[in-house]
Amino acid sequence: MKVVDGQRGTDRPPTTSPPPLRRGPLLVTAVFAAFGGALIPVAAVPALWRIWQLYAMVFGAVAAFELVAVVAVLGWPTRKTAHFGALAACGALALWVLTRPLGLLTRFDPWQPADTVAGFTDWVAAGLQVVAVAGFLIVARRGAHPWPSAPRRVLAWIALFPVLVAVLATGVAGTVAAADGSTGTAASTLLDGGAGTVEYCRPDGIPLAMDVYRQRAGGQAPVVLFLHGGGLVLGNRKPTGALLTGSRFGPLRDELTARGFAVAVIDFRLAPAAHWPAPLADARCAVRFLKANAAALALDPARIAVWGTGTGGTLASLLGVARGPDTGQYAGQDSSVRAVAALAAPEDFTDFRGLDPLTRASVLLALGRSPSTWRAASPLAYAGSGAPPFLLGDGGRKSAEFAAGLRAAGVPVTEGPASDGAIADFLAATAR
Repeated sequence: MKVVDGQRGTDRPPTTSPPPLRRGPLLVTAVFAAFGGALIPVAAVPALWRIWQLYAMVFGAVAAFELVAVVAVLGWPTRKTAHFGALAACGALALWVLTRPLGLLTRFDPWQPADTVAGFTDWVAAGLQVVAVAGFLIVARRGAHPWPSAPRRVLAWIALFPVLVAVLATGVAGTVAAADGSTGTAASTLLDGGAGTVEYCRPDGIPLAMDVYRQRAGGQAPVVLFLHGGGLVLGNRKPTGALLTGSRFGPLRDELTARGFAVAVIDFRLAPAAHWPAPLADARCAVRFLKANAAALALDPARIAVWGTGTGGTLASLLGVARGPDTGQYAGQDSSVRAVAALAAPEDFTDFRGLDPLTRASVLLALGRSPSTWRAASPLAYAGSGAPPFLLGDGGRKSAEFAAGLRAAGVPVTEGPASDGAIADFLAATAR
């Protein structure tokens, strides 16, 4: 006890607040990485909610916790809030590890709604979380240092600017891709003309959408099923979606509908989120759906053709030559088709000679490293009798060998550059 200026007082230690951290390039990069990693699952929550609300609430709660941590770190950058941000990012990363690599949530894969455009969107989210954890921990470990000179600050921003741009671009792309599947399927307006969206299959609890285009109904129409490209890793059913060859799809779709066809376009499961033969099983399920619901949709179940570009053409070829098991939904229906048009379609994956590194990596990502899987995904391995007429247009890996094998088995094959009119003529002649 002491008296100061005639008043009693007590000695109190001076109050100090945690020293603030600089909002330098490393902290900003970590914040944006955490923000992007949290927004990706948030964008997929509406689609996940339609499948199972419990998973949607868990994903939403984890993302909300991380977004609060991001605001705290950016608004009050201290070692404590940096540790808070790292903890939140670790929690989100742990949720991904439990659900995807470990697969402990066995009812269905809750990341599938985020992987409808790119099969690796969840890996993007996980990668951003790793960047966030590392950035926050490094900043917290370094603590509050004296303000560096202007040249050092400029050099630090220059050094980390490419990383920051990559983080921002990745976060935006992942969020857009995850949000693409949030638009639910609606009741089909097919009988009223135009386009209708329906759910055609639900493998492992994941709803898959189909868009059907046609002119105003007038009797049972022949139908062409379109399978998009994208290396079995990217793409979706929407003309503006990734690698849907939109400039080619729209005119040919309009040409076919003008000739009285219906055109069906589907989403199918993508790698690495789904393993082979998931996309082929989905394509088969789509054919069975069209046959099982032909009367309701005013379609002719005996006149179903398939058309695909790139690896979508590979799936189309497999529908024509690979007589696989027709199990699952729509029992009693088969997935045989009347004709196949495959454009720029790889017809063999067993020989990697001549492939550039990017294409090789895409094949390995989509099919894995098993030679038996490569062969199972190669239409060339099934070339034989009993297949429908084929149009093999615009080249494609081993398409000439595939055509020769089909011809040797007595299957009619048309080859060469394929214009929209030539494709429409082929389908009109074989599927009508």
